[in-house]
Formats: sequence, structure tokens, C-alpha cells
Amino acid sequence: MNKAKHIAIIMDGNGRWAELKDKKRVKGHEAGAKVVKEITTFCSQSKDIERLTLYAFSTENWKRPRLEVEFLMKLLESYLRNELPVYLKNNVRFEPIGDTRAFSKSLQKTIKDVQEKTSHCDGLVQSLALNYGAQDEILRAVNKIKDCEDFITEAMLSNALDCKHNVDLLIRTGGDHRLSNFLLWQAAYAELFFTDTLWPDFTTDDLQKIIKDFTKIERRFGGLK
Repeated sequence: MNKAKHIAIIMDGNGRWAELKDKKRVKGHEAGAKVVKEITTFCSQSKDIERLTLYAFSTENWKRPRLEVEFLMKLLESYLRNELPVYLKNNVRFEPIGDTRAFSKSLQKTIKDVQEKTSHCDGLVQSLALNYGAQDEILRAVNKIKDCEDFITEAMLSNALDCKHNVDLLIRTGGDHRLSNFLLWQAAYAELFFTDTLWPDFTTDDLQKIIKDFTKIERRFGGLK
């Protein structure tokens, strides 16, 4: 039976969820942050799930309205500060991926502090993809090693990426059927699940059902069995 050791989620639909309820888009992001906590706590209690990687802010999200971006930055900093005790209580190690140098000094410090204070935790690893794009990640990885090696191997490149772990199960909420520049290298043989459910409405029951369906899939990784 397959085990979803590494689950990655594209958390889509916050803004549309709010608009459907005649609320400001930021209310959808607030609701979505609560779901992040619920899903992370659930995964931390699973014996099989080792890593949870969540697409929180992409390199393309800077194109959104300035006020929305500013709110997202404040929400992220508040979320991390408030969740630190929850991480510690649930033995969750926080490992961000992406190029966080574009963030404010205050937010960078918060990210680093939470990472350091949870570094001893040996349960679930939760990665938030922050200012992350898979193409950018691969380019940065190549630039790390190009001047040191005459010939770049798959192992070298994989080890230079922000996320060095292959994805077993990739989920996208919100109804769209695309990867949107998320973990393109790591998801080469991931099983993909798409749901119309908007992220603020996504529940642990939804996740359990997807995991159950995942366990029934015959994963051949390009082979015959």
C-alpha cells in the first residue's frame, strides 16, 4: 500500500471564497490560514506523513494589488508568530523554501526565528513555499553549482534545490488543473489530485479521502510494475 510520506498542496481559492460571501479578499486569506493550522496539525498526528509542503506565496503573487500583497505579508508574519507554540506542541519542524530575501527584514527575522526554534523537532516537517517558483528554484540551484562542477548530475541538482525531497501526493484546491510553477522537479512522479473545493472549505476529511484514494494507486515510476 502506498504511503503519502510527502504531501504538497496548492492552496487555491481564498479570494474567490471571500467574494462568494460578499467579503473582502483578505477575509479569504484569514480563513485559509486557519485551514493551514488544521491540516498541519492533522498531518503531524499521522504515522505515515513525514513532510507537508504548502504553496503560500509564489514569485508571481507580487503581481497582485499592492494592498493585498501587504496584507499577505502581515498575515504571514502574524501566522508564524502565533503558530510557533503550536509547532512546538505538535513536534513540527518548520522549513521554508523559496527566496525570502525579497521580504522585509522583520518578516525575514520571524521566518528565521521560527525555523531555528523548531529545528530540534523531529516529527512532521512543514514547509511553506514563500516567494517560491519552481523555475526560479531550479535556476538558483544551477547557479549554486555551475562554477564548482564541470558536469552537473541529477543528484547534484536535486541536492542544491530548496526542497530536496520528492513529492508523493500533490493536491490542488480551487478547481484549476495546473501546477502553477510549484515543485516541478520534485513532483516528477507525484500523484496529482484536483478538487473544486476552495481552500477555506477544505477539511481534514477531504484530505483523508484523497489519501485513501492515493493508497489504491499502482505507482510504477515509468516501469511496468
